[in-house]
Amino acid sequence: MNFFTDNQDLTFIFEHIDLDDIIRMYEDDFTQHEQYDYAPADLEDALDNYRRILETAGDISGRIIAPRCQAIDEEPNLLEDGRVRYSAPLQECVRALQQAELMGCNVSRKYGGLNLPNVIFTMLVELVSQGEAGLQNVFGLQGISGIIEGFADEELKSKYLPLFAEGKATGAMALTEEEAGSDLQNVKMKAEEQPDGTWRLNGVKRFITNGGAEVLLVLARSEEGTTDGLGLSLFLCEGDETVRVRRLEEKLGIHGSPTCEITFQDTPAYLIGERQRGLVTYVLALLNGARLATAAQAIGISQAAFDEARAYARVRKQYGRRIEQLPPVAEMLTNMKIAIEASRVLTYETARIMDLSVGTAKRLETGGVEPAEKKVLRKNAKQYERLTMLLTSCAKYYCSEMSVWVTHDAMQVLGGSGYMRDYPVEKYYRDARITNIYEGTSQMQILSAFRGILSGTMEKYYAELASATFTKQQAVVARKLERARKVLQQSVDLLNEKRDNQIMDLCSRPLVDMAADILIGYLLLGQAGHCSRKLKVARLFITNMEPVLKMRAGRIKHADTACLKQYEILVGPPQQNN
Repeated sequence: MNFFTDNQDLTFIFEHIDLDDIIRMYEDDFTQHEQYDYAPADLEDALDNYRRILETAGDISGRIIAPRCQAIDEEPNLLEDGRVRYSAPLQECVRALQQAELMGCNVSRKYGGLNLPNVIFTMLVELVSQGEAGLQNVFGLQGISGIIEGFADEELKSKYLPLFAEGKATGAMALTEEEAGSDLQNVKMKAEEQPDGTWRLNGVKRFITNGGAEVLLVLARSEEGTTDGLGLSLFLCEGDETVRVRRLEEKLGIHGSPTCEITFQDTPAYLIGERQRGLVTYVLALLNGARLATAAQAIGISQAAFDEARAYARVRKQYGRRIEQLPPVAEMLTNMKIAIEASRVLTYETARIMDLSVGTAKRLETGGVEPAEKKVLRKNAKQYERLTMLLTSCAKYYCSEMSVWVTHDAMQVLGGSGYMRDYPVEKYYRDARITNIYEGTSQMQILSAFRGILSGTMEKYYAELASATFTKQQAVVARKLERARKVLQQSVDLLNEKRDNQIMDLCSRPLVDMAADILIGYLLLGQAGHCSRKLKVARLFITNMEPVLKMRAGRIKHADTACLKQYEILVGPPQQNN
């Protein structure tokens, strides 16, 4: 099975998403072809190259990775003298990806990479995740190469980026500490500058995905005496003898991904970019990419679970007929399928906006831009930056929550069989649960997206999407979205008028849910211009959204603060442990 060519929705997105401007930006208007003969000469050539890469990844994921997912789940990675050794089946999968030259996706051709835009890399992440979610955390962390290429000096780029491109290095983001999870401003790891200009790192990092990697990006406190985010800088170090994994966490799911507690003892390190911008600039960019990858990971897990549930429902008979013909099961499967497609359209639109943001910033950095064009580029750059912040939070939140309930319902379709290890659905359920926790919990994503909605960034984006030319059938559905936008705006105005931080925090989730559903409605409606089936999907999604949207607006209008004012009464006293 090929997870790309056999996935009609993913191939539909690939064929219809607008990549023209993005390709021109990434390919420098195809001037790279003059320097690298394997670089595409035009749009058609680039798209053909992307398709071949995706077909290769889809084949590897379906033929090599997925058959090993159960073994990866059951066979642990090992900790040997402070170093991580991948399990044998995980090593086989990593080797297959290396041999297919898929480990240098984000690296430019200057350093031997594939120079892929985020849209295509995100598709690769989904494909790998469908085969084995834990493996994705090894594969996807090559994404740190983008931060190195974007902000490090040329010496570091020339040394480390070819290692990623050749598949000789995997990456890790060493951000989290015992008292600094979501609150990264509280990072305490020390970074001390040496007379030769290098740095030394000392401290402990916890919950580090793929912590035994060859190359780590580490957030550390470079400014002595500081306690806030402005005292933090970002550093690159190698996983040498001064970096020791002292513990491998035992987890509910994603067993293929080694999650580590790491000690740094006078570890030689190099500053990435400028001092004091580690958190406010570089980690923010790092997390945007990580959140997008987590959204794609969640979709991949959900697709695998849905496929298993659909196949089971088609052959399993109860009461003399296939269970997929029973109305409750048919409804579950339909809702699962539409939720996956909704998540997918949101995720790849987010990736597209991120690519436009990256490409516009790159264009601004190049010389020869006329003043008038530069003014337009700067305006666009700010717009894309705001949208990227908003959409990455929305996508990560929406897709990860979707994945948890889709895998839950997939298990329900299989009934008792789904609870047993004879089928992989229970593994998908366990794997999905981490997606709304790491790279920022759902609650953190909600708060981040909430600000973009209150500021009007989302409404401006709706207006742009609503300005498209619709057919008569699309226009009928679009009017429902216009009504939904008015309801959302009333809720936004109400919260802005109250200016009560507690009420805002309590109402942030229903508001973000409303905004995300409306956005997805517009995106699905846009797809309907290419496919009659998508019009049916959009109509059903939006029809189901309407009553829920009104309910959420009601919750905001009648915001109840009892959970805060009467907390001790409602929750009761804590139980004493014996």
